[in-house]
Amino acid sequence: MATKSRVLIVGGTGYLGKRLVKASLAEGHETYVLHRAEIGVDIEKVQLLLSFKQQGAHLVSGSFSDHQSLVDAVNLVDVVICAISGVHIRSHQILLQLKLVDAIKEAGNVKRFLPSEFGTDPARMEKAMEPGRVTFDDKMVVRKAIEEAGIPFTYVSANCFAGYFLGGLCQPGFILPSRDHVHLLGDGNQKAIYVDEDDIATYTMKTIEDPRTLNKTVHIRPPKNILSQREVVQIWEKLIGKELLKSSISEKEFLATVKEQNYAEQVGLTHYYHVCYEGCLANFEIGDEGVEASKLYPEVKYTTVEDYMKRYV
Repeated sequence: MATKSRVLIVGGTGYLGKRLVKASLAEGHETYVLHRAEIGVDIEKVQLLLSFKQQGAHLVSGSFSDHQSLVDAVNLVDVVICAISGVHIRSHQILLQLKLVDAIKEAGNVKRFLPSEFGTDPARMEKAMEPGRVTFDDKMVVRKAIEEAGIPFTYVSANCFAGYFLGGLCQPGFILPSRDHVHLLGDGNQKAIYVDEDDIATYTMKTIEDPRTLNKTVHIRPPKNILSQREVVQIWEKLIGKELLKSSISEKEFLATVKEQNYAEQVGLTHYYHVCYEGCLANFEIGDEGVEASKLYPEVKYTTVEDYMKRYV
């Protein structure tokens, strides 16, 4: 039996990162988690790191401000997965990955690099509006650096994190579903794709040794989870046995609201605009440069939107 790849996860204490650590360990990979020596007194992160260690992960000290520490960490493994935040309302650090690319290039031993993507495929967002396009532009800068360095890669496009979208019935600024009222974005009929964050981690770990995903974009599109906002609301109404009062926010009204927000909020809201008013996640066919995760890995029993939403009842 072939030896499982050794995996380094960067950003392992984050929202998705902690799930990637868990999924890596579950798949039987020797798992390393990069952590900053300057963690200070962030007790929650320290305790999370210690829990990883108790589960069998190795903790590796390293910093984006210390090139050699990154090279040393990369030298320990076969696969590097980065999950640092690219969400402006949390922290936007996508371009820090250029330092990781330099370290991987110098080390020369990495068989696969998965940079921090996990959302909308940035290659399809050339016409995205300001200021939200900065997220996609930065991710494309990182992709260019990876490919120019000749580093084997897999890009994971996971579409909508279920916790952020389903919890608020696809309404920006809400992460718990109302039992009374919902604002529909436009007519509420544009399709989007919602994926349980644990499933994102599971699918991601499936890709890292798969030759079918080498130098490809993996789109996670669970077929039962390709739904419009109206369909999401209908599922919620069915679960609670009550019809919600509905109102609609026009495209013009939404864009006017965006302009009133601070920069970080504008970035997030323009992403919502492309997803909910333009249907950017589901309005295209995956071409030869990509593959679809639920077809590659039918053994993964993904969480449906309905099953995910039962937790809120």
